[in-house]
Amino acid sequence: MLVTFLCSLIPCQTLEPVQTYFGLNQGIIVNVALPEGHDTGELLLLDHACNQIGNEAVVTNGTHDVTRRIQEIANVDEAVWLQLSVDGESVGSPLVISPMLSRDVPVTKEEPTGDGQTTYTKIIGWENEANDDSTESPFVSGFRVYPDEYAIMKTSEGDIRIKFRPDEAPNTVWNFLELSKNGYYNETPFHRIVPMTSKGFPFVIQGGDPTGTGSGGPGWWLPIENSTLPHDLGVISMARAMHPDSAGSQFFFCLSRGGTARLDGQYCSFGQTVEGIDVIQKIAATPLEDALMGKPKEAPVVRAVEFECVEAKSPLTKGD
Repeated sequence: MLVTFLCSLIPCQTLEPVQTYFGLNQGIIVNVALPEGHDTGELLLLDHACNQIGNEAVVTNGTHDVTRRIQEIANVDEAVWLQLSVDGESVGSPLVISPMLSRDVPVTKEEPTGDGQTTYTKIIGWENEANDDSTESPFVSGFRVYPDEYAIMKTSEGDIRIKFRPDEAPNTVWNFLELSKNGYYNETPFHRIVPMTSKGFPFVIQGGDPTGTGSGGPGWWLPIENSTLPHDLGVISMARAMHPDSAGSQFFFCLSRGGTARLDGQYCSFGQTVEGIDVIQKIAATPLEDALMGKPKEAPVVRAVEFECVEAKSPLTKGD
C-alpha cells in the first residue's frame, strides 16, 4: 500500500522552500504563491503557541529570502512556524523552520531496579555538546525547512491523527516523517499492549516494529532529545532499550498521565493525538495472549500513514 500525500491534492501550500536544508550563509529561500487577486501578503514568524516573533514582512509573488525579511530567525533556538497572511487573515499551511542545533547529550547514572539485583540507566540531566570554554552553547549549523503536516495513522481499528512537536524533538519528528513517508510503517503490528500498570493506571500501546517481535528496527539508533512534552493520554513517544540513544522506529501511545508520567525526561515524546483517542483505547482493549509480555492474541495493524496539511496558524499576540 502506497503512502498517500493529501497535500498534493488540495491547494494548501502557499509557501514552499526551494530545498530542505539551508546553511547559515544560504538564507532560507521560499516561493510565495499569493491567492488570486492579491499583489502582496505578509510573512509571520510564530512559535508553537502562535505568539508572533518579530514583525511581519511584506512579500509579493515569487522567491524570497526570509532571513533578510525577518531577522529574528537568526536567533531562534527551537522550531518555529512561517505563516503567510493576506489582508490580516492567515492563508495556507505554514512551514516549519527548524534550526540544526548542537546536541543536548543526556547525563546518566545507574540506578537499582525494584528487585535490587539489577540496574537501569537513568537520565539525570542534559549537557550541550558545545558547552566548553571556546564555543557558545548551543550553536546553529543551519536550518531544516518543510511544510507542517498531520500524520493520519490508518489502523485496522480506525484512524489516529497526530500533530507533531518539532519545537520539542525536531530530529525525532523528522525520523518519524522519513520512515512514514517511505512506507516503513505500512502493515506493521501493535505488538505490545499494556492496558494497565501494576498500580492500576492505563499505560501504553506500542508499534513500529516490522518483525512484530519487539526487537526490530530501521538499522540505526536515534539520539534521544530533551523533550519536555508531558507523557499524557494520546501523546506519541519513542520506545527504546536500556541505552538512552537506542530508539529507532518503535513508538508508543500513552494511555493516561497516571500511567506514563514517570516516563517524562527518560523517553522522547514528539507528538500529540488530535483525533482518534477512541481508536487508541480500542487498541488498548485488544485481548491478550500473554498479559505479562503485553502480547496480543491478534495484533491490530498500522495499514499505512497518510499526510494532510496543517491548517493556517493565526497569531495570538503580535511580536515586537
